Amino acid sequence: MNDIIYAIIAEYERADRIHPNFKSTHEAYAVILEELDEFWDEVKKNKPDYKNMKKELIQIAAMCIKTIDNFQLEIE
Repeated sequence: MNDIIYAIIAEYERADRIHPNFKSTHEAYAVILEELDEFWDEVKKNKPDYKNMKKELIQIAAMCIKTIDNFQLEIE
């Protein structure tokens, strides 16, 4: 489990260096949706590439965390 968490953090940091802040929650949604669509494209294949699926899921998780952090959303 720790490997997954570290991979998500590394992806978050990589993406944050390239694009530091989302301009709006609409942009954040669009980025998350794009990553989700890429995961969905892999799921629909007859022979999905599980390595690529994992990569997309890590990117989705990282962008969700980036959104929470970027907009200082409260965690209850």
